[in-house]
Amino acid sequence: MIHNIWNALLYKPLINALAFLVSVIPGGDVGIAVILLTILVKLLLFPFSQKSIKNQAAMTMLAPELDKIKKSGVSKEEQAKLTFELYKKHKTNPFSGCLLVLIQIPIIFALYYVFLKGINFDKSLLYSFIHIPAKTNMIFLGIINLGAKSLPLAILAGVSQYLQAHFMPKPANNNSSAGSFAESLGKNMQMQMKYFFPFLITWIAYSISGAVALYWITSNIFAVAQQVYVNKTEKKVLDEEVDILIKEK
Repeated sequence: MIHNIWNALLYKPLINALAFLVSVIPGGDVGIAVILLTILVKLLLFPFSQKSIKNQAAMTMLAPELDKIKKSGVSKEEQAKLTFELYKKHKTNPFSGCLLVLIQIPIIFALYYVFLKGINFDKSLLYSFIHIPAKTNMIFLGIINLGAKSLPLAILAGVSQYLQAHFMPKPANNNSSAGSFAESLGKNMQMQMKYFFPFLITWIAYSISGAVALYWITSNIFAVAQQVYVNKTEKKVLDEEVDILIKEK
């Protein structure tokens, strides 16, 4: 049952989209098709990921104000009320980012699975209006075999993963001698994402195929570009809002 739903809603649409792209790309270059399909999926998920990134940036920017509330000496009930008012004023929610990420996970995993399983244009998987590509060229740009392991692409996948983590909003520093468990966990995860995960992605990408590595590179570069855009546009707005909030106090 779950397998059928997975195939119908996620795997088959993606493999059909890939087959279509390969059939229309001159020379049937699978690498270019992988890049285009990854970008198309990321664009479809853009509204969700954009809201998630904005929310994360907002939480980082509001951290000093949240810290002031904690140190204000008011009761826990009053702290909760002030925190809620702060979130409401700035139209953010600490839990909305998690929900938006959860929506994206099945689609991203399905796209990854398409490349993990191998480029297989089985006629039984294709819709009636999608034909098996006349030519399927696995040699990306005439240089790299995407059906085999590729160390250069695997390394680039790891580097792009590091860059993605680098541009993510950093957890705010807590001036107290001991940060809360949630803050410590957040900083820990940030360190793992930045210094451990790139090595893991490099290993996974090299262990499977060049197609998987190319998927990770494209996905990460898109995420970095999106994060840089948010950092430039949203930080200025949030800075102005926080300044207004401080003046009001």
